[in-house]
Amino acid sequence: FLHYDRPAVANTLARHLDALRPDATTFIAGRGYLCRQRSDLPRSPYPDMVVAFGVDAASIGETNGYVISEAGKPPDFVLEIASAHTARRDYIAKRPIYAGLGVMEYWRYDHTGGRQYDAALAGDRLTTEGVYRPIELTTEADGVIWGYSEALSLSVCWVERELRFWDRLRRRYLPGPSEMADPLELDRERSARLAAETRADSEAARARQLEEELRRLRGE
Repeated sequence: FLHYDRPAVANTLARHLDALRPDATTFIAGRGYLCRQRSDLPRSPYPDMVVAFGVDAASIGETNGYVISEAGKPPDFVLEIASAHTARRDYIAKRPIYAGLGVMEYWRYDHTGGRQYDAALAGDRLTTEGVYRPIELTTEADGVIWGYSEALSLSVCWVERELRFWDRLRRRYLPGPSEMADPLELDRERSARLAAETRADSEAARARQLEEELRRLRGE
């Protein structure tokens, strides 16, 4: 797996796919350009996540994006993550763009629950006619929203504002970004945070002492 700048949620997906297909023919990346020809680059979208199977991941990873003519095929999966300044373009303008590029599945995730996109979670699958049809979504009683991705063989889920992937075979979610973190790194971060809090407490105590001393000198 090669990547230029993929979001944290892509790392958990990468580990899962790497275990299934450890042959360096699966590419997963994010926030790079996607275009049919390199000459199209100035007009190209920059999806938050791209997944492609059966490609030369190493050669694609040497660039800052995914050029379909060079990779040999369109991506199998594209994800956009909602942000205030790109939301409307993501769920309106980019659908025909990605369909025209031949992207098999186009998913959109909105952590706000649909205040930026038109829905908390949405997905489209390309038909043989080259147009997108919405992927059926289910909303569970506990508020979880999910739809099945044929491209990934996983369910894409909106769970308490987080994007998660559900493995039907193992009947569990793939680990989230925090669950995948290196325990030693977590310990270091925790120690650094505690040290910073201790320093802040000491500085606050010192400031109180100085204030009390000034009051005493002023005879207050």
